[in-house]
Amino acid sequence: MRVLVPWLLAAGLVARAALAAPPGSHASSPSLSSALPPRPLLSAPPPPPVLGLSAAPSASAAPSPPSGSDTCREHVPEGKARPKLTESAPSKGQSGHALTLALTLEHGKGETVLPGGLQTQSDDPNVRALERAGLYLPDPDGGAGPVLVRTEAGERVTTKLEISFVPLPQKPGRNTLVIPALPISIARASGDVLVLCTSPHEVTVEDPIANTSNPAPRTNPAPRPQREEWLALKNALLVGAIALVLGAIVAWLVGKWLRRPRPVPPPPPPRPPWEVALEELFDVRHAGLIAEGRLAEHFDRVSDTLRKYLGARYGFDGLESTTREALGVLRNMTPTVNPLDAIETFLRQADLVKFAKTVPTADDGELALVRAEHIVRETLPTSQTLAAELAAVGGAPSAEPEPDPAPAPAKVAREPSPEEREWGPKPPAAPSDGAVAPLPATPARDPEEKP
Repeated sequence: MRVLVPWLLAAGLVARAALAAPPGSHASSPSLSSALPPRPLLSAPPPPPVLGLSAAPSASAAPSPPSGSDTCREHVPEGKARPKLTESAPSKGQSGHALTLALTLEHGKGETVLPGGLQTQSDDPNVRALERAGLYLPDPDGGAGPVLVRTEAGERVTTKLEISFVPLPQKPGRNTLVIPALPISIARASGDVLVLCTSPHEVTVEDPIANTSNPAPRTNPAPRPQREEWLALKNALLVGAIALVLGAIVAWLVGKWLRRPRPVPPPPPPRPPWEVALEELFDVRHAGLIAEGRLAEHFDRVSDTLRKYLGARYGFDGLESTTREALGVLRNMTPTVNPLDAIETFLRQADLVKFAKTVPTADDGELALVRAEHIVRETLPTSQTLAAELAAVGGAPSAEPEPDPAPAPAKVAREPSPEEREWGPKPPAAPSDGAVAPLPATPARDPEEKP
């Protein structure tokens, strides 16, 4: 019994204190209007507690916040002017369509509205209070996010803030929703933070199909194109572009290397002039000019071949030199040219045909061809002379040079015939081995001299 008496007294005191407490103190959850200012919406951390305010009312307490500010506690440092706040909100709206609350603040140049930026958190108590009221903050990337515009004019700054809400009442039909008071934080240059509270705004929200009889369900909206950064394609194009540039550079370098100047191959060694002369005389012999009666052309080709050969053999221009000039060069050669008299006789007789218009016969044409071949063979160089000449021109002998022809045996002098007086003696018949005996030289009249 002695143990139960103290417990009974304590229980009575507690019941008496409970009956004496005010009616609003029996709430199980704390109210939004506590002694500390709430966390501002879309802002930085809240400011420090306001001095001189307490949860219990007293005679010396500071003025209470404006009516309807259960979700916001305004905080302005002592001795500081409250920035001017202008609000604008629609009175009517439709469920699911955004409602825009427009705020205009006029403040000093060193003050910044919402220093923490336009960011929200799902666990923010102010966001939960809005959701309990049937208002939701839309996704900032959906086109209805908050908009903050700052305009400076001298020392005063005007900041316009637009906050959108999507009304989604729990009951269908017409509903009246209240946009609660929202805290707006302003940071000063000194580090102080001001909190301004907006006024509550009532909005009448109706269903979008409230005035439509028997509304039909709407189809889904058209799909929106989704753009995604295609990294694989981007990397492939980058690699392809680099490869294309490198390939162009390599192709240019290869083309330049292929077009480089290359050393010209040395020309083939020149053919010995006697080979060329004998080959051309062979062609004249088988050209059939004598049979066709073209004796003048036959004499010209034989004479040009021999002149060209003598020029190449002894180092002068045989075709452009006159007979006198060619004979002058040949007389000054060392060692002496052996068939010089035969060469002089042939050249002078060829000049008679070419310049004096002497008409030769077929036998004369054949005789001129034989004499030209005989002169070429008579002027063939010896082994020592051929080696020296070919070494000078950088070539090699194409065939073994023929030995010096043996002197013809002496013959008994006879009276020359009229033909021999005109054209000179005929060369002897060629021996069986193909060698041609030397011709005796007979003087002939110079066609350039007057008779």
